[in-house]
Amino acid sequence: MKQTSGPFELFTLLAITYRALVDELMNEMAKRGYADLRPAHGFVFQRLTPEGATGNELAEFLDITKQAASQMIDYLEKRGYVARRAHPRDKREKLVVLTEKGWACTGVAEEILARLELRCAGLLGSERMQTFRVDLYRLALLTNDGIMPARLRPIW
Repeated sequence: MKQTSGPFELFTLLAITYRALVDELMNEMAKRGYADLRPAHGFVFQRLTPEGATGNELAEFLDITKQAASQMIDYLEKRGYVARRAHPRDKREKLVVLTEKGWACTGVAEEILARLELRCAGLLGSERMQTFRVDLYRLALLTNDGIMPARLRPIW
């Protein structure tokens, strides 16, 4: 008798794939001089491009406490990836922005991610890869109350 997949198989496959890709990204980043970064920092960089963000905005984006966001900002600032600047519209707030090193790091990450995506497209074929991307967008919208992060634009 044919055994059907269990209810967790899809999530397990997504998690395994995600973890393998993140591990490869982080290994490549380390080889290029960014061994002090962790996967969570990539989400910080994503929110800071292009205009920066306040600590409160980062905390909300990452769904962490303001204290945890502040600690992450401190960590990245000590290593030269971000800087705190006066907020142009609110003197009570500080704006966290990427430094030259932060922008360079972002460029390296984008280059590595593009290569990983091309490899995936080579395995699936470009048409199936595009269909997969559209399906992931739809799932992201469905599971996120119809809200897509500002940096992601619908592709259909």
